[in-house]
Amino acid sequence: MSTTNTPTSGLHPQVQAYLERISRAGFAELHTFTPEQAREGLRRQIPMLGEPEPVAAIEERVLSSAGHQVPIRIYTPAGVAPLPVVVFFHGGGFVVGDLDTHDGLCRSLANGAAAVVVSVGYPLAPEHKFPAAVDVCFAATQWAAAHADSFGADGNRIAVAGDSAGGNLAAVVTHMARDLGGPPLAFQLLIYPDTDFRRSNISIREFAGRYGNITRAGQRWFMDHYLHSDEEKLDPRVSPLLATDHSGLPPALVITAEYDALRDEGEEYAAALARAGVPVEVRRYPGMIHEFARHPFEAGATARSEAAAALRQAFAEVAEK
Repeated sequence: MSTTNTPTSGLHPQVQAYLERISRAGFAELHTFTPEQAREGLRRQIPMLGEPEPVAAIEERVLSSAGHQVPIRIYTPAGVAPLPVVVFFHGGGFVVGDLDTHDGLCRSLANGAAAVVVSVGYPLAPEHKFPAAVDVCFAATQWAAAHADSFGADGNRIAVAGDSAGGNLAAVVTHMARDLGGPPLAFQLLIYPDTDFRRSNISIREFAGRYGNITRAGQRWFMDHYLHSDEEKLDPRVSPLLATDHSGLPPALVITAEYDALRDEGEEYAAALARAGVPVEVRRYPGMIHEFARHPFEAGATARSEAAAALRQAFAEVAEK
């Protein structure tokens, strides 16, 4: 496992200014909101993410997938078809987030990776509890591989990606693809992934309620909405770190942030992949917080660029075989 860590550095000034701005807004704690109020709150933050970069084409579709009508957004960059495919799952604790909240990140990945990005608007909890999101994300990945030619892409060069809860879903989909007959995946991009619902590691304990991380009550709010019972926390489709076998999964880049409560479980998941013989690189960004890759921080731009470069390299290796 290749790991790039930096000693404790203090919050980056750009992050400090952002957190001070949020603090001045005086928001109530997350667990006091209804899911719809929280969703609207996240949508209102979209203007803070900066001007989205243009892509050559964007197409909206709806999939009938796993019993759900699932909106997807297909981002096609400039380039000669057929392009490789990145199936992307947005973050938001399985309760909030949508195609719009992660529009900028998807545009950046499409352009940077020279790949068609298929962003999946999977069903949210509590209206659709576990395993609805898991089943839809796997079905959408299968659909993207089987129908890539319908949007000018190459279904033989396909990766999965996601941030936070979306990183959880991407990781779970790799296990399902391995165990349930494909599709073969070239890569997995996991951006500060949520991999262990036990919530017991050091970064969870130290950072909850600090540096923009949600409180323990907020963590419980998300988990209670997503799961039917505490017992489900141990299901590998909820906590992929707890899977008994991580071998045979696609190469991975795991991006973490120094002051993110999910930092340790992301890095622990990368270590589990490495122990199983999966090529994996971990990149911890100093001074950064959860969700930094979506924000117009200098390190966010660097992370998006490095993620795109890793995807390009993975697709090139597949093409050479």
